[in-house]
Amino acid sequence: MVTVILFYISKQSVKEKVTRMKVERFLATYKTDKPTRYTYSGIKKITKRFRHKLGQGGFGSVYKGELSNGIPVAVKMLERSNGEGQEFINEVATMGRIHHVNIVRLLGFCSEGTMHALVYEFMPNESLENFIFSKEARRTGEPFSMIQLQDIAIGIAQGIEYLHQGCDQRILHFDIKPHNILLDHNFNPKISDFGLAKLCPRDHSIVTITAARGTMGYIAPEMYSRNFGTVSYKSDVYSFGILLMEMVSGRRNADPTIDNQCEVYFPEWVYNRLVQGEDLGFTTEKGIEEDIAKKLVIVALWCIQWIPTDRPTMTRVIQLLMGSLESLQIPPRPFVSSSDRDDDLFMNELEL
Repeated sequence: MVTVILFYISKQSVKEKVTRMKVERFLATYKTDKPTRYTYSGIKKITKRFRHKLGQGGFGSVYKGELSNGIPVAVKMLERSNGEGQEFINEVATMGRIHHVNIVRLLGFCSEGTMHALVYEFMPNESLENFIFSKEARRTGEPFSMIQLQDIAIGIAQGIEYLHQGCDQRILHFDIKPHNILLDHNFNPKISDFGLAKLCPRDHSIVTITAARGTMGYIAPEMYSRNFGTVSYKSDVYSFGILLMEMVSGRRNADPTIDNQCEVYFPEWVYNRLVQGEDLGFTTEKGIEEDIAKKLVIVALWCIQWIPTDRPTMTRVIQLLMGSLESLQIPPRPFVSSSDRDDDLFMNELEL
């Protein structure tokens, strides 16, 4: 028994050593003056020994802190068991080199032994998730108007377009969802959490991944099965489409409280009502609010086309969002209709 325990400890130590070497090798080649590298004692000072916890995410805990100049920050402490340091490398490699009004800024980081931390600008209004779903919105106050949602959608789209087109290397986020859209004091949206991001040359539209990455409900079909097409920046377009659908409807695309998701696939329900000219059933005022809601839904349906080549680029998405409802065409049916397929066979195909 003692031998087994010692072997386990030794194995863990070797793994931690390999992770440290991997991270330090990356940092040695990381050429930038910013973000600032902090010591672990510096992180403890910034967070006042982790006194104020803001939340818990998939990669670790987030704490509120304050820099020596009084600027508030959010400090994410990464769990050391996740990804052998890869999520830390991803965040520093991507966020450390980009500056955009719709992307959360990485101000600093810490890599000391097994401790990895990331220091971001503080977003006082937390995530979009708290404002667009009914249960969360009741805790945060008045829901957004369609005009506000349109402005937020345009901001998110501009941030994704910058990742795809505005950097030296194309950055694919792979985890666009309401929880990863943070809001500043003016409710301007900022994309966060680049732990699953992948960099690729701008002239390469196709990327290679070994497994589907992202959050269930937002993952593009080609991430599950290449029968739908190749994985590319269009995978982020799909996730944005699902996000946009949720923003307009105020409900989750994948609702864990519903037993059979196949029977209540929300985009299909919306599409059918749109084609038939029926009321979409959203709580909007007649007139401009209703027109904006319809426009956002149509753009979302273009984004979630199952074949990646049928989806617009984010540049085109921005044009559609900023254009008029009258200029939009209703897209083709963006999915296999539940009435035209056997659900079990379909799900088996996704799992291949």
